[in-house]
Amino acid sequence: MARIPVAILGATGAVGQRFIQLLADHPWFEIAALAASERSAGQRYAEAVRWVIPGDPPPAVAEMTIRPLKPDLPAKIVFSALPSEIARQVEPAFARAGYAVCSNASAYRQEPYVPLLIPEVNADHVTMIPRQRAERGWSGLIVTSPNCTTTGVVLPLKPLDDAFGLRRVFAVSMQAISGAGYPGVASLDILGNIVPYIGGEEEKIESETRLLLGRMENGKRIAADIAISAQANRVPVLDGHTICLSVGFEKTPSVEEAVAVLADFRGPEVVRKLPSAPEHPILVRPEPDRPQPRRDRDAMGGMAITVGRVRPCPLLDLRLVTVSHNTLRGAASGAIMNAELLVAAGYVE
Repeated sequence: MARIPVAILGATGAVGQRFIQLLADHPWFEIAALAASERSAGQRYAEAVRWVIPGDPPPAVAEMTIRPLKPDLPAKIVFSALPSEIARQVEPAFARAGYAVCSNASAYRQEPYVPLLIPEVNADHVTMIPRQRAERGWSGLIVTSPNCTTTGVVLPLKPLDDAFGLRRVFAVSMQAISGAGYPGVASLDILGNIVPYIGGEEEKIESETRLLLGRMENGKRIAADIAISAQANRVPVLDGHTICLSVGFEKTPSVEEAVAVLADFRGPEVVRKLPSAPEHPILVRPEPDRPQPRRDRDAMGGMAITVGRVRPCPLLDLRLVTVSHNTLRGAASGAIMNAELLVAAGYVE
C-alpha cells in the first residue's frame, strides 16, 4: 500500500523527536509535515530543534521547514506531542478539518466518545468514533494515549481481569525523569533523592485505569467498577517506569495460574497484525530481582511490559512488579500503534 502522509505537532519537543525517530522508516506512514509553536515556525528543523534523544534527526527531516499549528498540513494523520493546554485548542481544529488526531496529551482523555486506547486492551473503543463525529460535528477524529504510567499498570491487569475479575488495585510507581519531559526535573531535586509527588499523576492513573478496563454498552464507554489507589514517585532513573502492584480479585488465582494468563496474553487478532505490535505484549521474568528498568525497558523494542515477582499478597491476593518504557510504549510508540489501529479498522484511508 502507498504510505499515508502524517504530520507531527510539537515536533521540536522530546516526544515529538521520538515520533520523528520512529516514523522515519515506518512501513505504513511517511512524515509529510512538521509543526510547532510560532517561535519555531518558518525555521529549518535542524536549526530549531535541540535534539535530546540518541542519534541525530533523519537528514530529510532535518531539512524540512517547520509549519505553524494550523490545519492546512499535507497529511491525513497528525500525531500530537503538544502540551495539554495547547492541545485543548489545537487538536479540535484539526479534527474539525478532517484529520485523524492521535494525541499523546491529556487534554481529551476523559471526554465522552473520545477513545483512550491501548490497542491490546480496548481496541473495541474505536467504535465510539462515529458518535464522536456526530456529537461534535467534525469529519476527523481524536483518539488519545493514556498517561505513560497508566500503560504499565493496565496492560498486565487486562488479562488478569478477564480471567479472574479485578476488584481492588494498589499501585506504587517509581517514575523515570524522562517522564517529566525536557529539561525535566532539576538535578538538585532528583540526584540521590526520591520525590514522592508528581502533580495530577495519581488521579490520572486511577481514572484512566477504570476507563481503559471499562466496557462498551450501546456505543458508550462504561468505566470499570474497580477500587484503585495510586501513589506516584519520581526517581533518579533516566527511562523506564517501575510499578509495584497489589491486586485483589473476585476469584483468587494461584501464582502459577496468574503467570500463565500473563504469558499467554496477545490481544485481539486485528492488533497482532499491526506493524508496531510486539509478538509478546507482556513478558514474565522468573528471576527474583527482575524486572529492572535498565535491563527490561527495551524489551520487544520498548513495546512490551515486563512483569516479575508474581507472588501472594497478605493484604490482597497477588502482588507483582512491572517495567515499561515510558517514552516508547507509554508515549510515541503507543500513539503510532493507535494510528495503525485506526487504519486497520477503516477510520483512515
